[in-house]
Amino acid sequence: MYVCICNAIREKDLRCAARRCRGSAEAIYGALGRTPQCRQCLDDAEDIIADELSSCDTGMAAAA
Repeated sequence: MYVCICNAIREKDLRCAARRCRGSAEAIYGALGRTPQCRQCLDDAEDIIADELSSCDTGMAAAA
């Protein structure tokens, strides 16, 4: 599924980038070499990033 139509950012790409670098949706977009255009996707992107970070934190706690 595309999260950002303007930049053709898919959910799987956003999740992968969120695992590699921390920050807001705008920071993650920057890590992908893109910048928000119309900005309508940022709330959804923030939710996806938070979900991914939560999954990573849960996975690390289970491994400990």
